[in-house]
Amino acid sequence: MVLSPYILTIIAAWIIAQGAKYIVAVIRSGNIRNFRQLYLSGNMPSAHSASVVALMTVIGGLNGVESAVFAVSALFAAIVMYDAVMVRRSSGEQGEAIRALLKEQKSKVSVPRAAKGHTPLEVAVGAMLGMIVGLCAIVIVNMA
Repeated sequence: MVLSPYILTIIAAWIIAQGAKYIVAVIRSGNIRNFRQLYLSGNMPSAHSASVVALMTVIGGLNGVESAVFAVSALFAAIVMYDAVMVRRSSGEQGEAIRALLKEQKSKVSVPRAAKGHTPLEVAVGAMLGMIVGLCAIVIVNMA
């Protein structure tokens, strides 16, 4: 059984991005036990962006940039990256404001978790990482 290069590329990009996120967090905090960065959303680089751009890149390389599936993947990547910067980031900032208000007011309401979105730089770095992973996948598939 041969695994799909498309699926493998997505998985590789996600793992590399989340691993890089952990390394960046360790460098910033000095806390090597901050394993939550291996699965949390937000921070540098965007694993969502890395995954969708890796998929788009491998589709473009293997199916052609003129294919319909490439166009769909490009649209999908654009929506995911826009959402990460605009929608998820805004809702995360609003969540943090709500958390601060609840703490300030000493409210008995349980403090909700605030999901994080991404800055444009985090999305751009994730996209570049995804492109590199996708290009590596294309090379590996063409060598096989």
